[in-house]
Amino acid sequence: MASRRNFLGSVATGLATSLAAPSTILGANDRIRVGIIGPGARGQELMHDVLKCPNVEFVAAADVYTRRLEQAKAIAPGIKTYLDHRYLLEDKSVDAVLIATPQHLHCQHFVASLDAGKHVYQEKTMAFTVAHAKQMRTAYQNAAGRTVQIGHQSCSGGQATDAAKMLAEEPMGKITAIHMVMYRNTPHGKPQWSRPVYPDMTPENILWKQFLGDTRDLPFDANRYINWRFFWDYSGGNVYENMCHQVSFWYKAMKLNVPKAVTMTGGIYLWKDGREVPDTMCVSIEQPEEMLISWNSGFGNDKLGAGEDVLGDEGTIQKAAQIRYTPQKANIKDRAERLGNSTAPSSAHMQNFFDCIRASTPTNCPFEVGFRTSIACRMAVESYRQQRTIRWDPAKEELV
Repeated sequence: MASRRNFLGSVATGLATSLAAPSTILGANDRIRVGIIGPGARGQELMHDVLKCPNVEFVAAADVYTRRLEQAKAIAPGIKTYLDHRYLLEDKSVDAVLIATPQHLHCQHFVASLDAGKHVYQEKTMAFTVAHAKQMRTAYQNAAGRTVQIGHQSCSGGQATDAAKMLAEEPMGKITAIHMVMYRNTPHGKPQWSRPVYPDMTPENILWKQFLGDTRDLPFDANRYINWRFFWDYSGGNVYENMCHQVSFWYKAMKLNVPKAVTMTGGIYLWKDGREVPDTMCVSIEQPEEMLISWNSGFGNDKLGAGEDVLGDEGTIQKAAQIRYTPQKANIKDRAERLGNSTAPSSAHMQNFFDCIRASTPTNCPFEVGFRTSIACRMAVESYRQQRTIRWDPAKEELV
């Protein structure tokens, strides 16, 4: 295992005082050169998606942990590797950056990447806090000519196509509720999200201060580093891991706004392993569109699986393994059930990102969807932690 010192010794001793100028506009046939910040478990999945896209080349990776850089090189041999992401952003050969770091670092890496002139694919949940969301919005507004895709992959899936058609072509009437569930289970002794601490997870091989970002200063803790999803300092729990995907899908499809109010209850009922985030939870989201979104989730039983039901007084859209429209016979008697059949490859969201870079067109999950979803998720987390309903002041753009 190569050490932190060896990696640092392979790069320049100082950072340039100014970052790269904005990338030039790419033509339809231009090769896009990609770097990634955070090639961990999720980042490596994104790397494989990139490699499925034509006329795209991986050229660089940055991570605070040396093992991740070696894993990235195994996926894309010949890439440059850096422990400090700022070296990657200085590289003018990099056109686009994928950001797959822990949630508390998204803002830092997103803003720096846009400021460096890169196109950005930002993994979910886009922003960790309201303050971060606003900083990211300012950077995005100032990044003329840059393409941004937020990593809610279902927005590029076949079900997104079908949902849009159903909402446009089938009678739904007044939609008053969306009911969502997301349940999982794991074998006894194998807690959800738990990752082992390896012997090489030491201060020699991990840039701890960079991992902490702007959170509180703490002594090095390998468990805290690898199991960051357990801790409020770095994670929004399952709200940020999975509720965000289900919310973002319908926020985009139905053009929904930031919630009026959010209430979240639950607790750590199953996994007493030191985690701070709940393993069982219920979220109630009051929308300004006179609609109630409910989300129920837990890690102790997978019978209910994952799915959403959009409930209108003239029709229902059910989304699970397949998406279907069913008329409400109380009001609509001459309509048949409709099943969705559109498909898309697993790399469709990444391909859309590259297509939009070349065409300078909006992505399937643009910044605005990521922004509204982030605020909804933060409201849920704050409600749980403060044990009260959290409301949104749209004029001040603040939680109250």
